[in-house]
Amino acid sequence: MPEVLEANPITELQRLTVSLRGGFEKRSSSLVFHFTGQLDAYSEKQFNNYVEDVLQANPYPVVIDLSNIDFIDSSGLGALVQIAKKCNRAKRSFVVVGNARVVQTIKLVRLEDFLHLAPDLTTALTKLAA
Repeated sequence: MPEVLEANPITELQRLTVSLRGGFEKRSSSLVFHFTGQLDAYSEKQFNNYVEDVLQANPYPVVIDLSNIDFIDSSGLGALVQIAKKCNRAKRSFVVVGNARVVQTIKLVRLEDFLHLAPDLTTALTKLAA
């Protein structure tokens, strides 16, 4: 059973794989996930399982903060699409935040609207509050 964190704010990210760490916090009536490292074929399953487990236990709108991700590939994008589809089916609002590299990759495959891409965490939280 995955560990549910109640840290607010996050002081330490949980190791999901050798190359990916993640955690979440409740902020402004939203769940904010923070990830660092690589979101790729090696880590996408753990990423998906972690996010889904937390979402099942918490009914809040979601921000997936990828601003500290060093690398994302097509498997990582697929994981984001799966999470987005689950949020859409559950009528749950969500936003993805990324750094320049992540944003470029998302825009390259034209997923910025589907993933509700936001330039920073403040903008993302504002979008969810509206």
